[in-house]
Amino acid sequence: MWTFSCPIIVYGDNSLEYILQLQGKKAFIVTDKNIVKLGLAKLVTDQLDEANIEWEIFDEIEPEPSLNTIKKGGVAIGKYQPDWVIGLGGGSCMDAAKAIIILLVQPDLEPDCLVASDTYNFRDKARLMAIPTTSGTGSEATWAIVLTDTENQRKIGLGTSECTPDIAILDPVMVIGMPPKITADSGMDVVCQAIEGYVSTWGSSITAGPGLIAIKQAFEFLPKAYKNGEDIDARKEMQNAAILAGLSFGNSMAGLGHSTGHALGGIYHIPHGRTVGLFLPYTMEYLMNGSEETTAKYAEIARFCGIASGDDKKSAQALVAKIRELSKELDQPLSVKDCGIEKDKYDASIPDLVDRALNEVMTMTVTRIPDVEDLEKIFSCAYEGKRIDF
Repeated sequence: MWTFSCPIIVYGDNSLEYILQLQGKKAFIVTDKNIVKLGLAKLVTDQLDEANIEWEIFDEIEPEPSLNTIKKGGVAIGKYQPDWVIGLGGGSCMDAAKAIIILLVQPDLEPDCLVASDTYNFRDKARLMAIPTTSGTGSEATWAIVLTDTENQRKIGLGTSECTPDIAILDPVMVIGMPPKITADSGMDVVCQAIEGYVSTWGSSITAGPGLIAIKQAFEFLPKAYKNGEDIDARKEMQNAAILAGLSFGNSMAGLGHSTGHALGGIYHIPHGRTVGLFLPYTMEYLMNGSEETTAKYAEIARFCGIASGDDKKSAQALVAKIRELSKELDQPLSVKDCGIEKDKYDASIPDLVDRALNEVMTMTVTRIPDVEDLEKIFSCAYEGKRIDF
């Protein structure tokens, strides 16, 4: 038996006005200081004021939310006792809101002890809303939570199906001012999530559809949004692509690009979308070299997007080439070396990178599961920008 988790999705112009329909008394907004500084939080609080809903802002979320910050948010939410929790910002803020709302009902829970199979029943007290200010993580549509253990320098993947937001609001006014670099980083996350969700061994025809549309939309509209941030149509389509990608991989699973990208980002503190986008073509080549099934799925994507060329293998290769072409157009790194990491330091960290990737569940949801030696080769090839030929 499988389930498909999905929030109520409110999208298009003036979507924030949906807040006026909320039934509740108090809202706890989980965000960061930059969102407040940019005036985006005020757009939300103005609607809450008009709806006669009291609010409090917890704006201490960092780009890679730490366990300590989540516990601090847990203390604050425990004192405030809201009936709505709003994750406002990028994936970090939305992930933090998911973790913090659980502490509303289990204040003594260590955040890294959240178990997917457990039931927390936080909706007995509050409901969860997500308002993204980037178009990438898809966190507004998933139950996934990524936190950082700063003591051990590792990212932790957590979550339970309960953590899927009740409502996701996609208002283009929230993303129109997104800088080009963040547009590129978050957009490559969309591409990686959608492709990996489509080929995941945990996926199905139900999860495949949203991913397929997300890939095509991202190929068309991500370069436009990157080149002209005021292109409102491109912004809207990337919002849609991001949530569709979230619905796809969030109900199946991501893959090797994510497990290797998480490992690199955890050690070297590089933005998530940038690292997974970097490793995506290398891990796709690895899978193609050992799985006709995944190669055929890549070919399906290529044909749907109008970039196919010949048989399954050639079409899959065309898809990989398209991803590298897109990364170049967005000024994204094509190799680990391009990230400015010194080779000696990187080589010394490969055992740690491999260990982290092996401990990611996403390494197990592909048709060709790598061993230690294969992962060492993947990380080595990605440093120099060498194609995967094994």
